[in-house]
Amino acid sequence: MSADEITIVPATLAHLEQLLELEQRCFVTDRLSRRSMRRFLANEQSVFRVALQQQRCIGYVLIVFHRGTRLARMYSLAVGPEWQGHGVARRLVGSGEAEAQERGALYIRLEVNNTNERAIGLYQSMGYIRFGLLHDYYDDHSDALRMQKRIRFYDRAYVRTTLPWYQQRTPFTCGPAALMMAMSGLYPEYKPTLEEELQLWREATTIFMTSGHGGCHPLGLALAAKTRGYSAEVWINQREPLFVEGVRSQEKKTIIETVHRDFVRQARAEGIRVHYKNIGQPQLIAACKRGAVPIVLISTYRMDRKKTPHWVAVSGYDEQCFYVHDPDPDEKHQDLLDCQYLPIAQEDFDPMSSFGRNRLRTAVIISSGQRK
Repeated sequence: MSADEITIVPATLAHLEQLLELEQRCFVTDRLSRRSMRRFLANEQSVFRVALQQQRCIGYVLIVFHRGTRLARMYSLAVGPEWQGHGVARRLVGSGEAEAQERGALYIRLEVNNTNERAIGLYQSMGYIRFGLLHDYYDDHSDALRMQKRIRFYDRAYVRTTLPWYQQRTPFTCGPAALMMAMSGLYPEYKPTLEEELQLWREATTIFMTSGHGGCHPLGLALAAKTRGYSAEVWINQREPLFVEGVRSQEKKTIIETVHRDFVRQARAEGIRVHYKNIGQPQLIAACKRGAVPIVLISTYRMDRKKTPHWVAVSGYDEQCFYVHDPDPDEKHQDLLDCQYLPIAQEDFDPMSSFGRNRLRTAVIISSGQRK
């Protein structure tokens, strides 16, 4: 058998049956189902490449992209047993990386069984670096090694790596979840809980939103942080009540305006510094450099095509990207861990952190304050 006879092409539905047969031969557990395979073949947010030898499918690589970020994940790699050791996997991975880079990805992440020494050796030889271990990850309860490779390089980098991740427990508490991540990153003894999440929401909510429960006001989050001994600095590019444009009822608008005025009054009384102007990337970088944690309101449109206000915590930056912890692992992410240190290119960050017709831009910079 000669590797020179192998071609690597985009996978199509015409390859489906062979791909399913290959899946059965290569994996005992954690196999892709027919439904999943069809979905990935049709998904524009993925790269699916198949290795062919005389029109026979002998291997594939599947890489999934995360909308709105520059992160790609190597979701699956398979090579038929009779072709292992012939360089097919290396060619498939290289082809997937090239396509991911062409489509703007900065990093590729993957999970591999920590007993699969051959695969680990391949990834290490191609520049992948270990950065985590997941216990009881696979269906057979074996552990997974997490690996990452940067496929675009820059001279200098600084990425904050100490921010814990917390998953919001309700559809409307992204603000409290982001704040709790910031507070626990600054003060490790602080432990987020569901009770605290709900209490923070009660303290910071605007009561109403476009539909359902209200979101959190930046001044409300700042006040909640200060109550717990942290320092908070707020940036808002408008003085008018926030989120009013998404509410039709005049009664609800009146309530939102009343809450807004009360937050303004409380913030002034507590001496919270408020900048009524756009926060820029230099201010975010300066905050990270001094050890503070920005929490930023974004629009999720670039992630899930929904124009929803959503709070995230900035977990770091480098010359090309900001990194965020997203507390909401819904359809935007294939895996909970992909919500952590999500790379967002700096040119994408500004439009993502502008919400609504009024182009609201707001952030709360949390620092340790009395919690030193």
